[in-house]
Amino acid sequence: MEWMSDEAYCELTGLSMSSLDDLVENEKLTVLVQDGIRMINPSHGAISTVIPQKLQELAQRNTQELVVQPEFIEKTIGTIINLHEKVLDAKDETLDAVRVENDFLKEALQSLQELYDEDRLTIATLTKQLKLSQDEVEFMRRKYKLMWNKTIEEHADK
Repeated sequence: MEWMSDEAYCELTGLSMSSLDDLVENEKLTVLVQDGIRMINPSHGAISTVIPQKLQELAQRNTQELVVQPEFIEKTIGTIINLHEKVLDAKDETLDAVRVENDFLKEALQSLQELYDEDRLTIATLTKQLKLSQDEVEFMRRKYKLMWNKTIEEHADK
């Protein structure tokens, strides 16, 4: 068992020396006097006496009576823990949803890239065919021009 001095116990718990004296008088704390120095066992009575005592001090300062049962504190802590777990679960769900959305967007971009590549090849093919068609039209135009010129010359000779 580890014992503490009055000052160390007050510093640890945040109690004033008068509050500590009240707890000792009401036998709420385990006390040992050695060589005229009062020592306190911090592991006995600290939870059941210090917290309600501190809350009573706060209540007296506010001139209102404040009574908080340990069950209320336990339920409050339990509620906070449950809410924290729900927030963590929601965070995990959000991260999963973002990952799925990112995967979907990545697949969509890959699909668009493939379509773009196919369209580029189609445009190149069509450009080549257009060039060939223009060359063929130009050839046919020259051929018909030569043919009509020859026909005009023959008709002019007659």
